[in-house]
Amino acid sequence: MVAALKDRGYRVVGLGQDDCGADVSLSCDLTDAEAVRRAIAEAQPTHVVHLAGIAFVGHGSAEDFYRVHVFGTLNLLSALETLAQPPRVLIAGSANVYGTPDVEVLDESICPAPVNHYATSKLAMEHMVRTRFERMPIVIARPFNYTGIGQSEDFLIPKIVSHFKRGAETIELGNLDVSRDFSDVRDTVDAYVALLESDVRSQVVNVCSGRAVALRAVLAEVGRLAGYEIKVRVNPAFVRANEIPVLRGSRDKLVSLVDCAIPRPLSDTLAWMYQE
Repeated sequence: MVAALKDRGYRVVGLGQDDCGADVSLSCDLTDAEAVRRAIAEAQPTHVVHLAGIAFVGHGSAEDFYRVHVFGTLNLLSALETLAQPPRVLIAGSANVYGTPDVEVLDESICPAPVNHYATSKLAMEHMVRTRFERMPIVIARPFNYTGIGQSEDFLIPKIVSHFKRGAETIELGNLDVSRDFSDVRDTVDAYVALLESDVRSQVVNVCSGRAVALRAVLAEVGRLAGYEIKVRVNPAFVRANEIPVLRGSRDKLVSLVDCAIPRPLSDTLAWMYQE
C-alpha cells in the first residue's frame, strides 16, 4: 500500500513501531489514545488508510482483538475528528464477519454472523465506525483472503510456498476441505486506492476476486511449480472450531463504485511468490 501511494505522488506517513517504507514513520501504539492524537496532529493527513490490527485469526488472546480493532480504531477516529478538515478514511474490516451463511456467493446484503473473536471484533469495529459516517468521509472495505510476497508464514499460502521452496518432504496443515476467495495483494491494494480516491462514502464494500479456490488445488499448483508432490499431515491443532468451508465474495458492488482491473489468477500469484 505504501509503495502504491508513493508511486501516485502521495507523501506517506506510517504509524507504527517498524519502518514500513513510508516517507516518514511515527512510532505510535494504536491503543494509546494520546499517542495517536499526537501522531495525527503531527501528520495532518488528507487521506487515511487504516490497516492496523491483529491479522492472525488464531491469535491467542480474545481480549486483544477487541482492544486493538474496536478501541484502537476509536482512538484513531477520535484523533482524526480534531483536524480542521476531515480526511478521507479507508477502514479495512474483514469478510470473516459473514460467518457461515448458507449461500454460494457472499455480497454486502448478507447479515453478518461472525463465528470467532477475530470476526466479532471486526464487526463491532464496523458498528462503531458507522457512528462516524456523518462526520467524515469513510468507506469500510471487507477484504477476503489475500496473499503475496512478504506475508508471514503464519498464513496458509506463504507457509505452503515456503515448504515447497526449501524442498520439504512433508507439511502439517489443518482442514484440507476448504475453499477460499484468494486475491493477489497487489489487486487488493489497487482496490483500496480506487476506493480511497473515489467519492464513495458511508459504504461497506467487499474486496475480493469473486472466485473460490480449494486448498487442495493450491497444493497441486505449487507442487507443479516445484516439480514434486508434498506429503500432507493433518494436524488437529490446526483445525479451527467453526471452520468456514467455503468463502467466496461478490465483486458486484465494488465494480459498480470504482474502476478495478480484472483480478489476477491465483496461479500467477503463486508463481510470483515461488519465484521470488
